[in-house]
Amino acid sequence: MTFGLPAPGADELAHSQRLTMLLREEIAATGPMPFSRFMERCLYAPGLGYYSAGSAKFGASGDFITAPELGPLFARCVARALAPALRACGDEAAWFELGGGSGAFARDAMLELRALGATPSRYLLLEPSADLRERQRDNLRADLPPDLFARVEWLERPPQREWSGALFANEVLDALPATRFAVAHGEVFEEHVALNQAAEPQQPFVRVDRPADALVAGAVRHVQSRLGAFAEGYRSEILPQLPWWLEAVTQSLQRGAMLFVDYGYPRREFYLPERRDGTLVCHYRHRAHADPLWHPGLQDISAFVDFTALAEAGEACGFERWCYAAQTPLLAAAGLEAVFGEAYAAAQDETTRYALSNQVKRLTMPGEMGERFQAMLFARGLDGGALFPALIEADRGARL
Repeated sequence: MTFGLPAPGADELAHSQRLTMLLREEIAATGPMPFSRFMERCLYAPGLGYYSAGSAKFGASGDFITAPELGPLFARCVARALAPALRACGDEAAWFELGGGSGAFARDAMLELRALGATPSRYLLLEPSADLRERQRDNLRADLPPDLFARVEWLERPPQREWSGALFANEVLDALPATRFAVAHGEVFEEHVALNQAAEPQQPFVRVDRPADALVAGAVRHVQSRLGAFAEGYRSEILPQLPWWLEAVTQSLQRGAMLFVDYGYPRREFYLPERRDGTLVCHYRHRAHADPLWHPGLQDISAFVDFTALAEAGEACGFERWCYAAQTPLLAAAGLEAVFGEAYAAAQDETTRYALSNQVKRLTMPGEMGERFQAMLFARGLDGGALFPALIEADRGARL
């Protein structure tokens, strides 16, 4: 039972019940479902998953707020950070954004890139949700000048043809279906979701452990080879598919930079002994809790990111890591003070100035996004001179 959450409405409950039945049928037919599969279905099942259905996800009317939804400062800083890489890649350089939310980031980044003289030839958006694609298209058509909107393209899969430019992903990695593992008696187990066989279950599903397959066990052993053995009963998340996912996303990027921003830790902090039940977190109407089985399809399910694993995956794909830093120093290096100063001076009223100040606080304060969110910058075919020098100086890669 999950207490303290707002009660879903009748339509929401009916929607969740449809997805619940789909999950029950699959488990009844094939046996307990790996948690990663359960998470994938809850988030992305066509027409039923959290990101595939039509309810609001971002902002005050949704379940959580991302940095681009706070206002334009975040996107403007990211645009400044990656503009030198775009220029270095020439006139045909493209910008490739994974996800895209409401389209707010694309709007603000495109406007800033134009002001910087670094307008990309194409702005590519990979968005798995058909509903979000339509919202993005409507918002960008309304908010961008026609010539900029004409450069925006929506993709259903990563670019298949070779391209150069900049790749950006904000809060994408945390939504990759996570594998939950546990260690018992020196062996590795994988968490599964099974049907609840209680006579009158309040919850149709329960979590059970089964022996891990070679892929999951190997990924956990790799972590243990770096950190030492986990304690008896230790449970957490891992992304054994991360190297293959990153290869699929980046294989056609011949020359350019890529920046990932997400909440997470370096590996030694991700797997701290006291973090013995992992980092899994669910969001519903701006409440965070830890029950991923609660009303499938109605809530976001995510796990923090192991940035050491991301660094390993990026380097295995042929990229050089140039910067790893918390969000606050990243934004500072990208010119947040100047961007804020420009926006503050141009503000027409006190309400706008207050909103800008609040943006900075939310983006940079340690108790907000400033330290919880981390950033990692990679490049391929570019030297340090083609990147933003202050970003390289902000690198804290020794933490990895």
